[in-house]
Amino acid sequence: METSATKVKIPDGETIFSKNVFDTVLFDLDGVITSTEKIHCACWKETFDEFLRYRTSKHGEDFIPFSETDDYLKHVDGKPRYEGVRGFLLSRGIELPEGSRHSPPGERSVFGLGRRKNQLFRETLEKEPPGIYETSVALAHRLKQAGFRLGVVSSSRNCRAVMAAAGIEDLFEVTVDGVTAAEKGLRGKPEPDTFIEAASALGSKPEKSIIIEDAAAGVAAGARGGFGFVIGVARKQNEDELLSGGADMVVSDLGEFGFGE
Repeated sequence: METSATKVKIPDGETIFSKNVFDTVLFDLDGVITSTEKIHCACWKETFDEFLRYRTSKHGEDFIPFSETDDYLKHVDGKPRYEGVRGFLLSRGIELPEGSRHSPPGERSVFGLGRRKNQLFRETLEKEPPGIYETSVALAHRLKQAGFRLGVVSSSRNCRAVMAAAGIEDLFEVTVDGVTAAEKGLRGKPEPDTFIEAASALGSKPEKSIIIEDAAAGVAAGARGGFGFVIGVARKQNEDELLSGGADMVVSDLGEFGFGE
């Protein structure tokens, strides 16, 4: 997909990343800075397929596996963990009890499935460090040098652990994640609360902030919150979803801005 992003450079003052217009850039983590979106997707698939196989054996239903493209992008990607569980179950017409934060991983409840997914993610993270997208890190460094204030906004409760494992926690001034949202009672993506919280913590306002996201729920949050510019990163052939969600521009990689050269 062609975009005008290939022509964008800073700091010429007439581009998207203009200090005359914006002062803050808010990055999503998984799929934008780190390649952990692949781990998240694989762990969701293992979790839901385990559960669906159980239902097949118990109720004699046809086994329709969790799709890493359709199901993940539509119902899970970018959303808080338990909202992802609820969204997928609803799409299959499955009702389960909520359970609680004390539910054992794998229990057939919303919290049980969510905790099973998190268990798998943490186990994977312990075995191998998260990969990073070098072009995204290069862009963040250039923006920081140009005087922009940078934050990370993620639905994941594992956000800080991933950033520490990747060695990038010092690159960003503010991190608002799933833990922050729970502590402060913020609604998760696609609502704009977490992005607004990050902009405020950086002394900025939505209209002065740029959002960079790879999930439809994230770009929708930016659009709903009145943010100045929303960039979608389409690593999963989800250009249409990002544009319909509210992205002002879609690129396939942040290297298209030319800062990784």
